[in-house]
Formats: sequence, structure tokens, C-alpha cells
Amino acid sequence: MKQKVLLLGNPALYEVCAPVQKDERQAMLPAIDDLRDTLFAYREQYHAGRAIAAPQIGVQKRLIYFYVDQPIVFINPILTFADDEMMTVMDDCMSFPHLLVKVYRHKRCTIRYRDLDWAEHTLALEGDLSELLQHEYDHLDGILATMRAIDNRSYFYKE
Repeated sequence: MKQKVLLLGNPALYEVCAPVQKDERQAMLPAIDDLRDTLFAYREQYHAGRAIAAPQIGVQKRLIYFYVDQPIVFINPILTFADDEMMTVMDDCMSFPHLLVKVYRHKRCTIRYRDLDWAEHTLALEGDLSELLQHEYDHLDGILATMRAIDNRSYFYKE
């Protein structure tokens, strides 16, 4: 079921999320469905959105729902960086749909995560997908793109 996306300033967005325990997988299924439905409703309204983190709908668990070509559910992701090469991006967020924030992100990252069967996976990403996962991962640690702004002139209104 589509949930209300928590908006910039909501204290829950600044909390560090708890790991999902193996025995909680079944209990997370409704939240995963809600993440999917909320992402697709956002896409319909704003014509944007490729991923959403659980805290954006008030679920304080380390869970990301990603949909680019196919859905991927990242449970307890761990993000690492192969090198220090950075890129400048205009970051947007479902929690502030009319704001862009200029930030630095790593050009490449590797994400290790578990799926619903508790199998471990590793995925290497580059460019815009690397940026996307870094953005969603930050949500799990209570970090918003506004907190990563390059400077105080890095905020832009978008229609």
C-alpha cells in the first residue's frame, strides 16, 4: 500500500536504522510492498524515482527497494568504495521533491547485501547507479543530501 513519504525536517529521517534480523524477513514483506507501491506512486506523480529507503516511509530498518530494470531488495547493505574518484551530481530526493542539491559522490561503489532468502550478494556500480545507491544508503544512516551539499549555494528549486 502506498505510504506517505516523510518530508525534509521530519526527525525520523535523521535516525540510524536498525539491521533486519534473519527471523524478521517475513515481517518485512508488507514494508517491502509499501516501498514498491510508494515508489511507483511517486513515479506516477513526479515522473522520477528509482529507489526508496525504508526510513522514508517511517520504517527504521536497513532496507532499500531499488527498481531500475528489475526490482532488487537490499537487506542490511554494506557500501564500500574501490577508490577515491568523485563526481559532482545534482541530487534529488523523494523527501524533498522540489529541491536539487549539488553534492560530491563516489564514482564507483560496491554494495554487499542480503536478499529475502538471506543469500548474500555483491554488486559493483558506477556512475548514476553508484550515486543512487549512495543516496539511499545515506538514508539508512540518517543522512540526507542536504547535509552533503558542496556549499551554501548548492540548493536549487525544481518544478
